[in-house]
Amino acid sequence: MSLICAVVMPDHAHMLYYPMCDAEGNRYTKTEIVGAIKSASAHSINKLLKRKGPVWQDESFDHVTRKSESIEARAQYIVENPVRQRLCQKSDEYPYLWRVWNEGNS
Repeated sequence: MSLICAVVMPDHAHMLYYPMCDAEGNRYTKTEIVGAIKSASAHSINKLLKRKGPVWQDESFDHVTRKSESIEARAQYIVENPVRQRLCQKSDEYPYLWRVWNEGNS
């Protein structure tokens, strides 16, 4: 995937990304992408906490951005989530936020 922005909140996470294609030109699915992220992060979290077992809920609340929706507006909504939850006053202050336009990666 090509990550646009992501934020990890105390009880959930948001990501906005473009799916990439495999060597045969097939686009990776949401299930493949989210499953890989959940698997890798759960393994790391359990290792760090020296425990075993599930970390994530089975379901996720996915939304496919449609052509009529603004990617910029969706990204801004994600970036402002910590401010709306009163975890910080400005999104730049939140340590668990990543966005391509701030970090300079593309």
